[in-house]
Amino acid sequence: MASTDKFKRITITSALPYANGPKHIGHLAGAYIPADVYARFQRSTGRDVLFVCGSDEHGTAIPNQALKENTTPQAIIDKYHALIRDCFVSLDISFDVYHRTSEPIHHQTSQEFFLRLHEKGLLREEISEQYFDEQTRTFLADRYITGTCPKCSYASAYGDQCEKCGSTLSPSELLNPKSTLSGNPPILRPTKHWYLPLQDWEGWLKDWILQSHQSDWKPNVYGQCKSWIDAGLQPRAMTRDLDWGIKVPLKDAEGKVLYVWFDAPIGYISATRAFFEEVASSKMKYATPRRNFGKVNPEDWKLYWQDKETKLVHFIGKDNIVFHCIIFPVMLHAHGDFVVPENVPANEFMNLEGEKMSTSRGWSIEMHEYLEQFPDKTDELRYCLLSNLPESKDSEFTWKDFQAKNNNELVAIFGNFVNRALVLTEKNFGGKIPPCSSLEDIDHQLIGVLKEAPKRIAEAIELYRFREATVLMIDLARAGNKYLADTEPWKLAKTNLDRVGTILNLSLQVAASLSIVCEPFIPKTAGKLGAMLRLGDLSWEKAGQSNLIQVGAQLGQAALLFNKIEDETIERQKQLLVERSKKQSQMNPELPAAKDAIQYDAFSTMDIRIGTVLAAERVEKSEKLLKLRVDTGLDQRTVMSGIAKHYSPEELVGRQVTILANLAPRKIMGVESQGMILMAEDSEGKLRLIGPEKPVNPGSTVS
Repeated sequence: MASTDKFKRITITSALPYANGPKHIGHLAGAYIPADVYARFQRSTGRDVLFVCGSDEHGTAIPNQALKENTTPQAIIDKYHALIRDCFVSLDISFDVYHRTSEPIHHQTSQEFFLRLHEKGLLREEISEQYFDEQTRTFLADRYITGTCPKCSYASAYGDQCEKCGSTLSPSELLNPKSTLSGNPPILRPTKHWYLPLQDWEGWLKDWILQSHQSDWKPNVYGQCKSWIDAGLQPRAMTRDLDWGIKVPLKDAEGKVLYVWFDAPIGYISATRAFFEEVASSKMKYATPRRNFGKVNPEDWKLYWQDKETKLVHFIGKDNIVFHCIIFPVMLHAHGDFVVPENVPANEFMNLEGEKMSTSRGWSIEMHEYLEQFPDKTDELRYCLLSNLPESKDSEFTWKDFQAKNNNELVAIFGNFVNRALVLTEKNFGGKIPPCSSLEDIDHQLIGVLKEAPKRIAEAIELYRFREATVLMIDLARAGNKYLADTEPWKLAKTNLDRVGTILNLSLQVAASLSIVCEPFIPKTAGKLGAMLRLGDLSWEKAGQSNLIQVGAQLGQAALLFNKIEDETIERQKQLLVERSKKQSQMNPELPAAKDAIQYDAFSTMDIRIGTVLAAERVEKSEKLLKLRVDTGLDQRTVMSGIAKHYSPEELVGRQVTILANLAPRKIMGVESQGMILMAEDSEGKLRLIGPEKPVNPGSTVS
């Protein structure tokens, strides 16, 4: 694993969010809060850090949204850039610069990059067949085509990616493709584009990823990269036939723009250029420096992208792995002047209340909506997401878990410890730090925990183990809370005030270190705690010391750091989620595309009958499956059905169901299933049984 210490500076990027709509808390968990923790920690250690992001304002998602809202692409990006930016500010995501890819400096940077590759002969001009909408007379870019995903059969996959299973696709792979502009099936027509021949860089990628980063990249990232490389890379078009985007800077490229996944990651570079231009001129539009850069030159941006002593780290979600680990690094390496990423700690997806988060289905918690509901609980959200990050597999946010994390950990442990230490000091010593007298074994144990905690937290952050780091941070507060509970200074106050002074002194030293080590995770809390302890800005190296606050120092006024969240509040949020999802499904019903026509003979081979459920039980270690005993009229058989989230066993006994009776048996979780229960999905995403209007004899055929 490459040590951060070998680098002079660190450039940290978070995936540029599409400015085509609001972003939800799953996005926060994927690419933004973990990056912020990493950036804040590195700054606290005194390292030279630049944290970069901005709005991705090109690609077909933007004009698509403009069509939906009956407005212009420019109005869309202006609206959502401001919304997303303001949410990040409110959630204390500490970007040094939050830029826009619609700015002239980004267009210039992207065109220069393209021309460099073109002049080096690294782009191939090819004529290929592309989908064309005859009604609108338009070549269709990836996002203007939807169809059935060949990997998971999702009916509304886009031409570049399936948002259900996360697979990267090409339009030609979609089944039953149709144009999003007219709804008609597109035809193929020849068009000219410029391709990046990824296959030419397979050898370099194998050396760089498969050899150099096998041990230090996350298994989910390394595994996906290896799968792509092993399957053989193909040329990737770097241009598109579109009106919206960055014009291809060639004479014979009229009507063509740069592929959004060519220009979007270059947005990190153009944002850095903009940052140093603004700092050099002291005219801050997008830059918000988190440290004093002193006198700078606009060309200093090159240090953060082209100097070999710069560590580049990309924070992304798993759906962006191929672009940040294969395509963009090939572009950087092929250009010749740039460093490539040292690490790409991509996260998996965060689900919501048992289902995949989706803005289009209304099954999400948008950042701006959370801030409207809980304007004073930004740290609480950060803590809950960090403690349940989808680092190696998909995780889940539930409102009950959010409540439990807040009430049982932040309030009952962290807040309780700090409040008791401050209140007891005010009561017994007038709010001044009492001296330490002789130390007992329990005191030495606490000092040992205090000394080791910052080191362990730092190591976890350096390894991108943010869940572990969050646990270690709260464990320090837990150790302090337990220390107070075990020593009971409130009982000793009448008989041994010297001992009380020692206990409170050590407790406040723990609180002081907590104000340092919690800052990357819950920065507002760190600021409040630092103010109560009257601490200045303390670097990470100070954390763990048992004399951070001097004897006799006057403390500030104690105040509650966190407040409980009541059951009524949580139930209301769950209700709002269901209502929003129901409303969205009524507005935008998603129906699967029609399948290819078949002959009657193919249908007649299916033996579909009505059966009666005789018994039903849950399947151990499965949240979805029920084991049913069904009377088919022909026999009584076992059928495994994935409906446990929609029906209880008790509801099914005695119900008549429709069963595909001649489906070949197969084992599911060790049980042979002898058929399939047919279901329908309603507008709310719930599965419903299909049965006869009135009871019929078991075995009655459906035709």
